[in-house]
Amino acid sequence: MTDDTGLLEHSLGRIPRRREGYSTDDNARAIWACLEWLVLLKDQEMAERLYRLLDRYLAFLLWAQNDDGTFHNNFFFDRTKEAETPSEDCFGRSFWAAATAYTQLNDPARREAAADVLRRGMPAAWELRSLRGIAWGLAACGVLLEKASPPGVDQEELATLAGRFERRLLAAYWTNADDGWRWYEPELTYGNGVLPWALWTAYRRAPRQEVREVAEESLAFLIQMMSGPEGTIRPVGNRGWCSRRYRADWDQQPLDVMKLALAAREAYWATEDGRYREVVRRCLAWFYGKNDGNVPLADRSDGSCCDGLGPNGPNPNRGAESTLSYLLTAAIAQSISVEVVFDEDIDHETVRMAGTRI
Repeated sequence: MTDDTGLLEHSLGRIPRRREGYSTDDNARAIWACLEWLVLLKDQEMAERLYRLLDRYLAFLLWAQNDDGTFHNNFFFDRTKEAETPSEDCFGRSFWAAATAYTQLNDPARREAAADVLRRGMPAAWELRSLRGIAWGLAACGVLLEKASPPGVDQEELATLAGRFERRLLAAYWTNADDGWRWYEPELTYGNGVLPWALWTAYRRAPRQEVREVAEESLAFLIQMMSGPEGTIRPVGNRGWCSRRYRADWDQQPLDVMKLALAAREAYWATEDGRYREVVRRCLAWFYGKNDGNVPLADRSDGSCCDGLGPNGPNPNRGAESTLSYLLTAAIAQSISVEVVFDEDIDHETVRMAGTRI
C-alpha cells in the first residue's frame, strides 16, 4: 500500500484504492509502526526495508506540514489537497511521530527531518484544544523531555507545555467523571485508550499521585467497557458509540483495540502489574479470532487486517489504519513478551486472501 508518495489510505479487499488518496494520519502511524518494529527486529534485511519505508513516510510528513506548523491531512492521488476541516488529532499524531523519530533514530539526516517538523510544529502545539490532540502532544513532550529535544526546541517550553496538557486532561476527567462513569468525556467514542495512555506516560516521567489515580481509574473503566463475556475484548462500536445509557456493539474498529493495548503496555511499564500484560494479550487475541465474531481479522502471512468487525463478520477491506493497528498491537505485545495461543476452534483460513503488504 506504499507507493513513491507515501502510504495509501484505503483498499478494496487487499487492492489499494488509489482514488481515495493519502492521509497524513496514516503516514504518521506508519512512522510509529516502523520505529516500534525496528527496536524488535533482528533481521538486518527487514530493518533496511523498514528504513526505506520510514524515509518515505518522513518525507510525506515534511510535505504535509503547513507554513503555520499544522498538517493538512487528506490528499488526492494526484497529490493535491482535499478540502477539509483542520484536524487536531492529525497534528498531535504527527507531532508524536516526529518526536519518537527524533529520539529513536541515529541517522543525522532522518533526525534533522524530524527536528524540522518539531520546530515548525511547536507554535501550533500551544493551540491544541481537542483531548486526543492534547494526549498525543503530552506524550510527545514527555519523550522529548526524557530523552532529548532538537536544537531550537527549548526544554523549559516543553515542560511548560506538558504541564498544560496534563492539567487539561485531569480537568476533563474530574469534570465528567462520577461514581458510575470514570471517563474524560460524556461518551466513549473512538481511539479512547490514548487518553489514559498519555497520563501514564506523564506519570512514568514525573510520578504524581493524582496523575496515577486518574490514569488507573480511567483505564480500569475502559477495560471494563471494552470487555465481553469471559474477558473477550469488545470495542465500543461506531454505530452509536457509548454513553451512560447506551452502548453500540458494532462496528468494532481495530484502532480502538490497538489504543487499549497501548495504554495497557504503558500501565504495565509503570506498575509491573501483570494484569495489564493480560489485557495486551487479549487485545492481540482479538485480531486472531478471540472476538464476538469468533473470526480472525488479521492475516499473519502478510500483516494485513480487515477494516472492522460487524454483526455479519469482518469488513473484507484492508486499509492502512486497520493494518497499522494490527501491526502496532503485535509490536506492543512482542515488546513485553506477550504471546497468543491459537484456538483450534477458529478457522484461520476464513479470511486469508492473496494480496499485497504495506
